[in-house]
Amino acid sequence: MSPLDLERSESWLTHEELDAARERLPILYVDAVPVRVDERGALTAVGLLLRASDGRINRELVSGRVLYHERVRDALIRHLEKDLGPMALPQIPASPQPFTVAEYFPTPGVTPFHDPRQHAVSLAFVVPVAGDCHPQQDALDLAWLSPQEAGEPSLLAEMDGGHGVLLRQALAHLGHAL
Repeated sequence: MSPLDLERSESWLTHEELDAARERLPILYVDAVPVRVDERGALTAVGLLLRASDGRINRELVSGRVLYHERVRDALIRHLEKDLGPMALPQIPASPQPFTVAEYFPTPGVTPFHDPRQHAVSLAFVVPVAGDCHPQQDALDLAWLSPQEAGEPSLLAEMDGGHGVLLRQALAHLGHAL
């Protein structure tokens, strides 16, 4: 049996088990910056989700946990399709390389990344998407912004938990320093 054939439900933790794990060890996540590129591979647009949480509406990146026995590549595809739809067609290389690693802490100020629930380590990727994207799950909207619009300080300030920092780093990684 290959790892892809494993029953994923066996790897899910109950809410109680997840809370207990979050209190004791870092949890692995992936963050993805969905982008559109032209035929030469130049960045044309950045996709940002709009979500409501804790009574606020924020712009966010695609983000989520890596499951037990799940390849990072498969976690990226799963979260991109969950948030952008099954026809997003993410273009993930055979051996994806993160542009940075973000460490989220429950204590604000340790790093620019904050998650009040847990200590999480996230591998952050820029992922071109070629298909038709629509907000899914709890996302209210998906906006495609030019690199200049995505780098606006007012927009970056709308992003909670350090996602604005990750977006700024992704733009710099793609040659769009702010």
